Amino acid sequence: MHSHLSFENPPALPHEVVVETMERALRDRSAEGEAAGVLVGTALNDHDAEFIEHWCMQIGTRATSGSPLLGLAGLCLGHTARRFGRLSDEALVVVQSLATRAEADPSDVDGRAVDGYDDVRSFLHLW
Repeated sequence: MHSHLSFENPPALPHEVVVETMERALRDRSAEGEAAGVLVGTALNDHDAEFIEHWCMQIGTRATSGSPLLGLAGLCLGHTARRFGRLSDEALVVVQSLATRAEADPSDVDGRAVDGYDDVRSFLHLW
């Protein structure tokens, strides 16, 4: 008998759940794992681009140095650019800043931020 591991993307959750989970993770690093799944589910499946951007920017500017949520916020902004074909000027500044921080010090922001910025440049044709 063979068992196969499968990965399923997390679903989008109601906005009030997302807000509560993100705020808790910003106060308490032990909640970052749960928040990571919620952020990915929101970026991949929520239909409100402004809401997704807002929370990616909140995480990308408020999470503490070394938090895995920083790189993930950059990656999720890349998902947002791919899905909606646009990002606000403010979100562009955040994703570029996260990528710059990741290139300068991967212990500050992990490399997913660079991947996210690459996606933003590719999908928004910012070469």
